[in-house]
Amino acid sequence: MEQNIFFFLKNKKNTHYLYGNLSFAEGLRIFRESGFTATPVIDYQGHYLGTVTEGDFLYYIADHPHITQEEIAVVEISSLIRDGFMPAVPFNVSMSELFNRSLEQNYVPVVDDRNIFIGIVTRKTIISYLMSHRAEDIAPYEKVLRKKEGNIQKLNPIFTLR
Repeated sequence: MEQNIFFFLKNKKNTHYLYGNLSFAEGLRIFRESGFTATPVIDYQGHYLGTVTEGDFLYYIADHPHITQEEIAVVEISSLIRDGFMPAVPFNVSMSELFNRSLEQNYVPVVDDRNIFIGIVTRKTIISYLMSHRAEDIAPYEKVLRKKEGNIQKLNPIFTLR
């Protein structure tokens, strides 16, 4: 398998993203309309700033219980971005690293060598590709996937269904 990241890439013009200087209210409105639960955030020059989730909006409100509508109107989305959350990969990333990241994230943001956001690779795209190709084609990546399986920890359920 001689694929590179561009085979899997959903480019920027076909990707949903937000600008970092949008207000909290504008960002929340866009989230509600789009139905997405996470989206990349860029600046007006196109630099990838990070990713925000619906939960980031919720936690901001929970952490600032006395904030007024006037105060929240001036909060920018860029202030909701968590350090190190959903880091981008360069366009020349190895397929092993791309697959590795996709195991941890629903999508992987991709940037060029100037940190300009060029698109995303979704976990769904990778899984679809792997399911449609022969075992010999994916053999080089089997080691990466098995390594990840060995690191899975059992989770203790918070609640159980009856």
